[in-house]
Amino acid sequence: MLLTRAPASWLRPYVRSMWAMVPAATVSNTPLREHVLPTGDMHLVFRLSGPPLRLFADAEDRTGYTVGYAIVGGARSAFYARDVSGATHSVGAQLRPGAARALFGLPAHELAERHTPLDALWGTAAAHALERIHAADALEAQLEVFEALLTERLRSRPQAMHPAIAQALARLGGGAPIGELVAASGYSHRRFISLFRDAAGLPPKRLERVLRFQRVMAAWTGAHTLPWVDLALQAGYSDQPHFNRDFLEITGMTPQAYARAAPASPNHVRA
Repeated sequence: MLLTRAPASWLRPYVRSMWAMVPAATVSNTPLREHVLPTGDMHLVFRLSGPPLRLFADAEDRTGYTVGYAIVGGARSAFYARDVSGATHSVGAQLRPGAARALFGLPAHELAERHTPLDALWGTAAAHALERIHAADALEAQLEVFEALLTERLRSRPQAMHPAIAQALARLGGGAPIGELVAASGYSHRRFISLFRDAAGLPPKRLERVLRFQRVMAAWTGAHTLPWVDLALQAGYSDQPHFNRDFLEITGMTPQAYARAAPASPNHVRA
């Protein structure tokens, strides 16, 4: 069972969406891996049952390493591989650019391309937060407690995003050239990149690559969709080799292998 909801209005500058999930109880004796594809956003997750989050460093890593039960996932430019052998009950949020300083007191680039245990950022408050969410007895109630926790953190240290970066992020999603964004900001190229990474975690060129890829994934609907190359050209790729190269680096598989996997959710693929 999956429950999703938009955050309250005062959280929306920082939180894109919230969710709570109780999956079907499936357990495997051998590790099952899932590639989680990048969206350009950060996420905050509390695991309420099942094993702690276990990630794999690369395809040869058979053991993996454990991150924990309360985790911050930074913005990424490529997939990460996680263990999905056991069922987990979790509550989480997809965070917008600009949320890192407000929620965690750090620039987003310090959390990018990796997962961080929440207690490294919140101290003992991370365990207290996990306990408060766990004490709620239904998904709706757990989301309400989670939303209250986010509200408490954000009200204690509100952080407005730099207006030039907010404008640049809005235009970047529509495919505007990075040079134009720098010029419109009124800052030097170096200063613009610094401000951008502080808010978004990734430099603009790398985030642009993820957003272009996600435009393809949003249009892909499975067996009856347009050919990959047509979707790629519509999304702004120069040609099919360009798309194939990006697809492999971002997902860890070819477009054909992705289609054969037929994922139920476009950004979560068994591998």
